[in-house]
Amino acid sequence: MSTIRVKYNTYEFNNIDIHLKTLRDRQQYDSEKEQELNEYGISSATWSLFGVVWPASKVLAHYMENYDVESKRILEIGCGIALTSHLLNSKKADITATDYNPDVESFLNENTKLNHLKKIPFERTSWTDNTDHLGKFDLIVGSDILYERWHIKELSNFINKHAKDKCEIIISDPGRGNHAKFSKTMVSLGFSFMQFKPKKTEEYLSKVFKGQLIKYTRK
Repeated sequence: MSTIRVKYNTYEFNNIDIHLKTLRDRQQYDSEKEQELNEYGISSATWSLFGVVWPASKVLAHYMENYDVESKRILEIGCGIALTSHLLNSKKADITATDYNPDVESFLNENTKLNHLKKIPFERTSWTDNTDHLGKFDLIVGSDILYERWHIKELSNFINKHAKDKCEIIISDPGRGNHAKFSKTMVSLGFSFMQFKPKKTEEYLSKVFKGQLIKYTRK
């Protein structure tokens, strides 16, 4: 039997409460799945990263709370515990989630049931996978996905592959230092961009958010 420990939290928005089962902390590791995780190249040090709610994820969710998502097909990439996907699902948005970690889907489904919402379509895929079945989207969102410099080309190509000709991309970046190079790559793919500080983060974060939100647009 797995020895991982979990916890339950409620994340409050203006008129919405999102209840999430997450890992208790980043020290958790499901050793029973070690062989499977090794096949995916996921180490004991990185496995738990999907299972906690990061500050950048909170920032993205709060920004998307009042965003116009009507009639848009939306993709959350690197969703992890998928706070934003659950929030958008509660607003009856057309949201699809994706992540590389094979354990994301079970948490996603459990949390969907916990919030009494419809099942969120999910596909486990990497940014270099050329065989996924995701299709094209009007809006693509992600939080803290610019964490490795060598992922920039892979990520930008993945986004471009799944972006409609007219598309918006919104990324919550905690300030890891890779956004400038990523933005330059996105411009080469036909996107314009703007970056700005999120507002009133002190209302839901315990520490100052040193990053920014970045919005890419292709018309």
